[in-house]
Amino acid sequence: MSTEQDFTIIGSTELVEIDGIKNIPAKIDTGADSSSIWASNIDMKKDGTLAFTLFDQKSPFFTGEKIETKQYVARRVRSSNGDIQVRYRVEFPIKIRDKTLNTAFTLSNRSRNTYPVLIGRRALAHKFLVDVSIDNVVLPKFKHPFKINDKLKSSPYEFHQKYIERSKS
Repeated sequence: MSTEQDFTIIGSTELVEIDGIKNIPAKIDTGADSSSIWASNIDMKKDGTLAFTLFDQKSPFFTGEKIETKQYVARRVRSSNGDIQVRYRVEFPIKIRDKTLNTAFTLSNRSRNTYPVLIGRRALAHKFLVDVSIDNVVLPKFKHPFKINDKLKSSPYEFHQKYIERSKS
């Protein structure tokens, strides 16, 4: 068993380095079992080579470099909303603070997520302590075009139909 002194304390968000790309904002999620990275152009060649790019053209971290590998597995992943998806999992070295470690990442379209990388507990175990009061990535605040509770108060039924019922489908 490791002592507390063996662990690096990290926050709920960190800037990480993956595949030579520095300062990528990552969400540290102790509730997630595995780690995930934003990938696009995922394709399987006839010879069994998996090809993909990290991020996509909308991302400031997109390099356009096509990565090809035969070192991958397929995994069933249950998303936070309960859906099960099949994803490819590959390994990349990741640098978090002063530690570099090989980490398995599932390839996922994270274009709608705030953070292009999610670090799960398998990558964190026995290496880091997470202090959720620390937030090492400062992102611009999302500006809502309206105050959501003003909409709710003005017409609860319309609000429910537009924002709650629509999200169920």
